[in-house]
Amino acid sequence: MRATAVPRQETLLVALLLAFAGGYLDTYTWITHGILANAQTANLVFLWVHATAARWQQAFHFVPPLFAFCVGVVIAAWLRRVAGERAGQLSLLVEIGMLILVGILHNRVPQVAGTLGISMVAAMQTSIFTRVEGSIYSSVMITGNFRQAIEGAFALVAGDRQAGLLRKSCVFMGVCAAFGTGAAVGAFLTERMPASTLIVPAAALLLVLLLCRTGREGRQAGGAQHASFH
Repeated sequence: MRATAVPRQETLLVALLLAFAGGYLDTYTWITHGILANAQTANLVFLWVHATAARWQQAFHFVPPLFAFCVGVVIAAWLRRVAGERAGQLSLLVEIGMLILVGILHNRVPQVAGTLGISMVAAMQTSIFTRVEGSIYSSVMITGNFRQAIEGAFALVAGDRQAGLLRKSCVFMGVCAAFGTGAAVGAFLTERMPASTLIVPAAALLLVLLLCRTGREGRQAGGAQHASFH
């Protein structure tokens, strides 16, 4: 395919930082609040498991993150509509501000801050940052990324010599590794410094914001293809 300039927010470094933050925040909310900020599939499953057993209090525990995720998606859609190319930067500012607010409110209203704030951050991140080097990916869960990495590796072993296939597979595997690294770091720090643990993902998002403000990536990405994500 014809080489095209990669927008800065679609570069590999940005994707790795976002995936790191995504894994970190998922671990943080699971350890601190017993919910998954990113994986709404799991929250929905837990909701219906408890509801069908008439354990209403436990079931309601998973409603706030689902609601907050919906709010985050709506905000992201509104930003794309009114801000255009600046939506990514504005979204990052909101996400960083939300993490700072959650950190401040952690000791006062931990359940509200954790479930609503973090889930909204995850929703905005996954709605705005949807591509890495032209391919659709997710920075808040690894299922689709892992699938595409495996499919690419299999295609190479099977003899497919499509340009850029090896890099594409490595990119998706790198995103998965960054997510796992973020989860590991999040687990380690949440147990040891709960009051200030959100400084790390906020710093990662701040670095992404600085990277996105520098404009477009000068490197040419050959063979970047659009891939479907499920």
